[in-house]
Amino acid sequence: MEIAFYILLFVLGAALGSFLCCQARRLHRHVINQPPLGRRSVCLHCKKTLRWYENLPIISWLVQKGKCRHCHHPIGSAELIAELATAVALLCLGVAFVHAPASIIPTISPSIGSATFGIFAPYAVFPDFTIINWVIFVATTIFTLSLIFLAIYDGLYGELPLAVLIFSSICAILIVILRLWSLFSVSQFSLELVLNSLAAALLFGGLYLALYLISKGKWVGDGDWILAGAIGLALGTPFAALVALFVSNLAATLVMAPIVRHRGSHQIYFGPFLVVGYIVAMAIVL
Repeated sequence: MEIAFYILLFVLGAALGSFLCCQARRLHRHVINQPPLGRRSVCLHCKKTLRWYENLPIISWLVQKGKCRHCHHPIGSAELIAELATAVALLCLGVAFVHAPASIIPTISPSIGSATFGIFAPYAVFPDFTIINWVIFVATTIFTLSLIFLAIYDGLYGELPLAVLIFSSICAILIVILRLWSLFSVSQFSLELVLNSLAAALLFGGLYLALYLISKGKWVGDGDWILAGAIGLALGTPFAALVALFVSNLAATLVMAPIVRHRGSHQIYFGPFLVVGYIVAMAIVL
């Protein structure tokens, strides 16, 4: 049953990745005062409304070889990358929470785990999660999806929408509160949890804030430090923040260094790489 849960998360993630990429394009058109795309997905080149079988996540892009079925104009790789990245992100999130240590997701009653999934498979074995476990899981999923939206938007347009940044930060704070609530339920209070979360936020976000102030916005954008701070807060430990910091900067160096050298620009859109660092840290640390 655990494998079925992971498959469900992967499929759901691919579908949500397609949706998030579409909404990022819609938001940008609204920001720059261009005509809306309409309620259903359309080809950005020929404006043809797509049928349901042209909207299957990952599959449609591969079958159509990355081109519109009507005008044969290249669709681009953003949609495929978004679908795959979101699918992998939710899969990593599921694995992290199923195998999370009790220090991160304490086990308290009442429990809803294998009994819930027994509706679909009576003899399946699934880890017993408490109600608060599932609330934390849902909150973290929403936070992760907001990060992926920011990564898509930043990757496409080099900007981080302030409203979504604020929403992500609120989600990160909510995750910390929910973790504390889970401890309150068993008459415990963890000052260490609060301090670790704040330290991770200051470590990750503080570095990018320093880079922004030192370079006066030439090296990193003004929203990168807010995004990094929210990620550190949600990860909850300085070690996880260090892993995310290392992975994000390594990925940015490997991917963007040749591009920066060719264009002669010193600014890197760090949003996508910060989110990659978060996903990797969540998968291997939590």
